[in-house]
Amino acid sequence: MAGHSKWANIKHQKAKADAKKGKAFSRAAKEIISAVKQGGPDPKSNPRLRLAITKAREVNLPNDVVERNIKKASSEDQADFSEVTYELYGYGGVGIIVDILTDNKNRVSSDIRIATNKRGGTIASPGAVAFNFDRKGVIQIQKENAIEDELFMASTEAGAEDFEAEEDIYIITTDPADLFAVKEAIEHLGFKCEEASLEKIPKVLVDCSEEDKIANLALIEWLEDLDDVDELYHNMNL
Repeated sequence: MAGHSKWANIKHQKAKADAKKGKAFSRAAKEIISAVKQGGPDPKSNPRLRLAITKAREVNLPNDVVERNIKKASSEDQADFSEVTYELYGYGGVGIIVDILTDNKNRVSSDIRIATNKRGGTIASPGAVAFNFDRKGVIQIQKENAIEDELFMASTEAGAEDFEAEEDIYIITTDPADLFAVKEAIEHLGFKCEEASLEKIPKVLVDCSEEDKIANLALIEWLEDLDDVDELYHNMNL
């Protein structure tokens, strides 16, 4: 399902988004609070909280901070964070999806308008861009941490949809509902998962001129720097 060029796009997005440690910590804390508010403080019965804790560990958020945010979220005084998604068109017909976790929707609306005023692009109607993307679970495993045949068998038997070997990592794609089952099957063999996350993967990549590519990357960088932005996806062929 996901080809090398699609995965290259994902790696670019995540490298840009996760480069700023402070923002990564803030994002992880917000996701924990939101997960607890919606599904309760027990990770065993709250899969969204399990994923939030996993992502927090991936960015090295200290365990005591994780526990503190779970307790804080259980308080009625703690405001919840709302999920908001903006769909945009960049230059050359490129689609951009911006997933936001915020406690102030008015601030977000203003920030998105400023971004398009400064860096171009237009805000699209809901669904206009999203239909070009599939929601998938994505697991990364360093090649040095696994045996390919065993990894392939374990992941496919647990329900994985796709298995790819890139330069230094294996990439396993799942239905979102099967992400944890596949991850647990892999870890049961003693193989360490570098990352397990839900992603929006483009069905088709858009080729654009070098000029449009530079302009799109400037817009994407501006959007990724916004405090409330949780994840950003695009279908530009890099």
